[in-house]
Amino acid sequence: MAIEKKYISDIEAILSHRYDNGADYWTTPDKRLIKGSPFSMLDSISYLLELGMEPTEPLLKECANIIFSAWRENGSFKLYPQGSIYPCHTANAVNVLCHMGYAFDARVQKTYPYLLNTQYTDGGWRCNKFSFGRGPETEYSNPFPTLTVLNAFRFSDYLNKEPALDRAVDFLLEHWIIRKPIGPCHYGMGTLFMQVEYPFRNYNLFVYVYVLSFYNRAKADKRFLEAFEALESKMADGQIVVERVVPKLAKFSFCKKGEPSALATIRYHEILKNLGEK
Repeated sequence: MAIEKKYISDIEAILSHRYDNGADYWTTPDKRLIKGSPFSMLDSISYLLELGMEPTEPLLKECANIIFSAWRENGSFKLYPQGSIYPCHTANAVNVLCHMGYAFDARVQKTYPYLLNTQYTDGGWRCNKFSFGRGPETEYSNPFPTLTVLNAFRFSDYLNKEPALDRAVDFLLEHWIIRKPIGPCHYGMGTLFMQVEYPFRNYNLFVYVYVLSFYNRAKADKRFLEAFEALESKMADGQIVVERVVPKLAKFSFCKKGEPSALATIRYHEILKNLGEK
């Protein structure tokens, strides 16, 4: 979609941060692609796409080239030059690329099987990094990276055809019942989760309902419908009201805290379309 005039200032503000991390395109000199939140490369691309910038723009095409430079032959993405390759890194990279229109690129097509082959026993995705120590809760997968994987797969031919993705959906629906922090990174469904956050950056009610609405496995499930009703209960005059936004984005016009967001409401209408409603 084209960029509306009222969002030009938001675009300019995002572009003003492109050298913050020491190199161009929101990266560091050694190409750390998720450094500098909320203005990392992957973050900034997501905002620009949400605001209507076309992936064919030279700026975004170069960003895609940089992300693909982090791709490995086994299908994973190494977003830091040093250290381990974590599932969330690959999930975040492929999700952004899919939103940019590269879901059927040969490299992304190799990433899909990589993700399926690294799925954990409970249906989600997890890493072996235990920043909060170990306990019974860390035996679960990490919910948000799992949701991000599903967000990427919805652009693929695997959507609603792959049983492994149904298992991932089941895992996330079960978290609606568990609620407590689970996974090595302790993703919970407490007060912050229930606040509508936009743009989609963290694990919260809005992105949870949005992504799951693409999956037939979720659509008629009582747990999903409860989450959907919770989201609708927070709306005003048919519009999504932003309840939480990262402070550095607080002045952006498309996601003002406490105000309806036209772009967020577009995402809500996608949910309705997925559910067969108007």
